[in-house]
Amino acid sequence: MRATTIHGANDIRVEEVPDAAVRQPTDAVVRVELACICGSDLWAYRGVAKREGGARIGHEFIGIVEEVGGDVSSVQVGDRVIAPFVWSDGTCAYCAAGLQTSCPEGGFWGSKGSDGGQGEAVRVPHADGTLVRVPSDAEAKLLPAFLSLSDVMGTGHHAAVSAGVGPGSTVAVVGDGAVGLCGVLAAKRLGAERIIAMGRHEDRAAVAKLFGATDQVSVRGEAAVEQIKELTGGLGATSVLECVGTEQSWTTAMDIVRDGGRIGYVGVPHEMPGLPLGKLFGRNINVGGGVAPARAYLPELLADVLAGRIDPSPVFDKTVSLDDVAAGYQAMDERTALKVIVKP
Repeated sequence: MRATTIHGANDIRVEEVPDAAVRQPTDAVVRVELACICGSDLWAYRGVAKREGGARIGHEFIGIVEEVGGDVSSVQVGDRVIAPFVWSDGTCAYCAAGLQTSCPEGGFWGSKGSDGGQGEAVRVPHADGTLVRVPSDAEAKLLPAFLSLSDVMGTGHHAAVSAGVGPGSTVAVVGDGAVGLCGVLAAKRLGAERIIAMGRHEDRAAVAKLFGATDQVSVRGEAAVEQIKELTGGLGATSVLECVGTEQSWTTAMDIVRDGGRIGYVGVPHEMPGLPLGKLFGRNINVGGGVAPARAYLPELLADVLAGRIDPSPVFDKTVSLDDVAAGYQAMDERTALKVIVKP
């Protein structure tokens, strides 16, 4: 089968790799219908995050079950399924607590020995604990929305939950990538009264407004802090969603959260020397978040997509074939695309 591999900075290829196959009785094989490129994939593409040459890449996909092992009971051949970006056994203490990303038997797609999502098919370990079946009568037009639930919508939701967003909250979202925009949608879903989106791109600001943003701040640094303070009566936001992971984004998040507020962070940390604990302590700033347990959020978010209460699909603005996946990476790296769907 064909799959996307990475060989170094700016070096994305589609190569022939061994076919995905059932190895354990708890496995399933999923034929990929749609995959996509994540902002976190760009760290490897840019050479910031080191990957072994020839490693598989891609961790967001939906597809059709083609084969199941003898112990698999929750899905069957022909089912359409969503795969969260981490597989998990569904039975350990962490899974029971809704923290599937810490499952001792779990792993990330594209890690050594596993298939990546940007390919024709994927072997799914622990299929019963990992895959979420989509109802057979779900409309095909919802496929991009289902795809968003494999990562970015769940990740944006995790930021909002970790930041304590609820009815009446004043929320500021740092980052206008797909995760940040999904954070806007999640904050709206959770009942936030005011949602301040931060970003300089007009097309992304339009998506943020569609998702429920009430205000847009298009400057950075001290100017952004001043604007948000003005919008919030000098206090800052009760909840801040940090969706980037750099020192600058963290500095902004800490400067715009009000005393006693919460920062929910989901941006993959890069260039971060450490948090100023004294500042956090003195202002009673709460910090929560981390890698999102997308599997835990999938059932409730899927129900809302099926009912038409949320539609995260506008975060996708470009589709490429698997053969053209390198062009998709280039488009996202150059910010000519927000988030790219890959169609095998």
